[in-house]
Amino acid sequence: MPRMTVNDHAVEFDMDPMTPLLWGLRDAANLTGTKYGCGVGDCGACMVMIDGEALRSCLVSLAECEGRSVTTIEGLSHDRSHPVQQAMVAEQAIQCGFCTPGIVIAAAALLARNANPGEAEVKAAIPNLCRCGVYPRLLRTVQRAGRIMRREEILSAAPEPGIDIEDAARTVPALGNQP
Repeated sequence: MPRMTVNDHAVEFDMDPMTPLLWGLRDAANLTGTKYGCGVGDCGACMVMIDGEALRSCLVSLAECEGRSVTTIEGLSHDRSHPVQQAMVAEQAIQCGFCTPGIVIAAAALLARNANPGEAEVKAAIPNLCRCGVYPRLLRTVQRAGRIMRREEILSAAPEPGIDIEDAARTVPALGNQP
């Protein structure tokens, strides 16, 4: 049974070790922010960080993650306050949202390595496909998130991050009992 750390929690998957990490995260760990897009590594919707490197979880087996640290979109920040998440909202770089978790993970991994990337580095680090075409906003988003990380900018117009689970349950009936 493959063991690893997922979002800072020790996890043991009672699954075939050759199962793609994507399915372990979605089906066994109920971490559905990591999306299934193409299953062959082309789209990047399933991007997660493994030991700080952005990788496509559809191409990595549970066995290959043995002893490693995996960060999904749910683990990037508990309240959606990561600079990339805040810059995505501020730059209106989210359309349908399907590809957004993978893009955010790829951008966060890049900025963890280099908080001041150039245009070519951003384009190389974020190979994700977006059917809505947010590409023109992505460069601005990543550069803005870098400025936030370097403490050169503060997002004063960013929305309050997060919603607590009890408020969500009142808002979305499927998440809990209605008052």
